[in-house]
Amino acid sequence: MKLDAKAIRYLTSEDFRVLQGVEAGSRNHEVVPTPLIAQLSGLRGGSGVHRAISNLAKTNLIAKVKNAKYDGYRLTYGGLDYLALNAHQKQKVVYSVGNQIGVGKESDIVVVAHGSGSQRILKIHRLGRISFRTVKTNRDYLRHRNTGSWMYMSRLAAMKEFAFMKALRENGFSVPEPIAQNRHTIVMSLIDAFPLRQIAKVPNPAGLYSELMDMIIELARFGLIHGDFNEFNILIKEIPIPSEKDKEAENAEAEEENYRLEPVLIDFPQMVSIDHVNAEMYFDRDVNCIKRYFQRKFHFVSDAPGPSFADAKKVFLKNPGKRLDVEVEASGFSRKMARDLENYMKEVGADGDAGERDNEDEEEDEDEEEGSGSDSEEVQEDEQPARADADVDESSKRLEGLQVSWSSAQ
Repeated sequence: MKLDAKAIRYLTSEDFRVLQGVEAGSRNHEVVPTPLIAQLSGLRGGSGVHRAISNLAKTNLIAKVKNAKYDGYRLTYGGLDYLALNAHQKQKVVYSVGNQIGVGKESDIVVVAHGSGSQRILKIHRLGRISFRTVKTNRDYLRHRNTGSWMYMSRLAAMKEFAFMKALRENGFSVPEPIAQNRHTIVMSLIDAFPLRQIAKVPNPAGLYSELMDMIIELARFGLIHGDFNEFNILIKEIPIPSEKDKEAENAEAEEENYRLEPVLIDFPQMVSIDHVNAEMYFDRDVNCIKRYFQRKFHFVSDAPGPSFADAKKVFLKNPGKRLDVEVEASGFSRKMARDLENYMKEVGADGDAGERDNEDEEEDEDEEEGSGSDSEEVQEDEQPARADADVDESSKRLEGLQVSWSSAQ
């Protein structure tokens, strides 16, 4: 599934009302009956509703399901993308959509622009991309869990990342600036940096290694463990070091010494509290990921054994910072939501970049199945109540009400 925003300019307000009706109906129905879509959209006259349904189906924002027990449609990821983009556009957060610059098992990264011309990043959480095959072969999962839909879980992932990014940014951590969150998407600042995995060499591996280990310990001091701390989720930003005007570098090595490398941490859906039952495992995994990568890529092995979870606990108890895990919970992302998201990600194998990675061919196969597989099988009704989604709506409003930064009000 790739974001294609070309058709959004041709959609009318009636089209979006019908699309919102399909979204609302999806809380209780895997396939939303056509009469219910008309009722939820609030449009008078059946012709307008059917015309809008036809327009949405042509652009693959909703999909007709074959062999269903009744006439109805399901919301696609494209439809959810358009609903989020429309909300960001109304809030004047996003003006235009550019190229996709990153794709993973669980999210897409797209460059967007503000009305002023400044570039930003739109992150789209797509937990359904990797979970589709698992959920399809285990239908009991959706029937017996009231929080088991791809829409709900992708939205929880976006809410969690936005909340943690905001808390970390406000407490001095080097992370992107969170600007807005809607449904399964986050708008954040664009960082002029490269992922650590794309950097061939660094002038001072020992210094960068030490800084990354300090960051892991500092997170623990604030009650947090990243859970996916590795070369894929660390950006390296070059900070120029002031020097004399007429001083020129004699060679490439001298040029490199005129820059300081600053790591920027990204990707927070797997972040856990230091009190988590598996906190030690996540902490050790974060530390070992950096150790292995530096040994393999930069041929650097530290003389020190590296921080242990016991060291992190000592720092946390002797010199604690704010309990950011507690603050995030109070901001609207509840403990129950965190537990639901964690259980779902484990069930469908969304283990982040630190876990086992799927190859690109497998991802493409699953994308194709998402578009065609459900059309060829009988679709069963999801009998989950709408209460879980209502709770998320309320929590999302609390998150949106927080003062993130001046740019979020532009």
